[in-house]
Amino acid sequence: MFKGILIEKDDAGYRAELKEIDEAVLYDGDVTIRVAYSTLNYKDALAITGKGPVVRRFPMIPGIDLVGTVEHSDNAAYKVGDTVVHTGWGVGEVHPGGLAEKARLKGEWLVPLPSAFSPTQAMAIGTAGFTAMLCVMALERHGVTPEKGDILVTGAAGGVGSVAVSLLTKLGYTVVGVSGRPEEADYIKSLGASEVLDRAEFSSPAKPIAKERWAGAIDVVGSHTLANVCSTMKYRGVVAACGLAGGMDFPSSVAPFILRGVTLAGIDSVMCPRVERLEAWQRLARDLDATKLEMLSHEIGLTEAMQVAGELLEGKVRGRVLVDISR
Repeated sequence: MFKGILIEKDDAGYRAELKEIDEAVLYDGDVTIRVAYSTLNYKDALAITGKGPVVRRFPMIPGIDLVGTVEHSDNAAYKVGDTVVHTGWGVGEVHPGGLAEKARLKGEWLVPLPSAFSPTQAMAIGTAGFTAMLCVMALERHGVTPEKGDILVTGAAGGVGSVAVSLLTKLGYTVVGVSGRPEEADYIKSLGASEVLDRAEFSSPAKPIAKERWAGAIDVVGSHTLANVCSTMKYRGVVAACGLAGGMDFPSSVAPFILRGVTLAGIDSVMCPRVERLEAWQRLARDLDATKLEMLSHEIGLTEAMQVAGELLEGKVRGRVLVDISR
């Protein structure tokens, strides 16, 4: 038995509880991990609260991220005592995740903890920071360089946005943040943003084409926000879209794409191939100012995770949330 959050769905309804869990709940995998830290992401909050159809197999342990120590391994790539990091691969959705003392995963899903980071720093990055790095890499692949112009980051006070602002700033880009929380403007600027715009500016239905403003953008919101971002891109600008906090719809037109040659690059961090994962973690070790990780993250105990999940969905949480599994 081990402690963790377990989500169940039966005739009594949908519920998440912190409880003692039988190891039989863990599905097939060739590496068993003693989890030290996990995180709380938007997807985890949807799973815990039941406000989104995230969990597709029950019972389920949520938590798409984890860092911990290998307790048992049938995979030649890992031995007992190795410290490993996990993000994505449907964990917390169809395979039990990291918000528990123990996890059993496939070795090919794991990444050795980069020497540049402590376990807590790795979780301060987690899926959100990993996704932010994939977004930056996509902008670079499509030729967006600092001299091309400003980069817009929506949801700039959130997990992905906070890391994206930090990464882009260190790489020499001029970053403009967007947030629905004016009280977070100083925080976003402390990460490197030159300006912070109100989310309301992007919330109304978008014009097919509007004034050119951005050479590149990272969007975590979707819906009208993404449509407005696309319509205000510069000629041959690039948008990396990775989130749907504002909705899954995309009420736009083809105008930005055929009149300005705008590129809309979809970013998926869940099934991202291992080669690209390793590259992204190497880039994070090189390009992320690790001193900012403490600024953009805070730690809670496992016993607090369910309460904070609701606060996260209400937009009350800044940056990254680390979960100490031991408390």
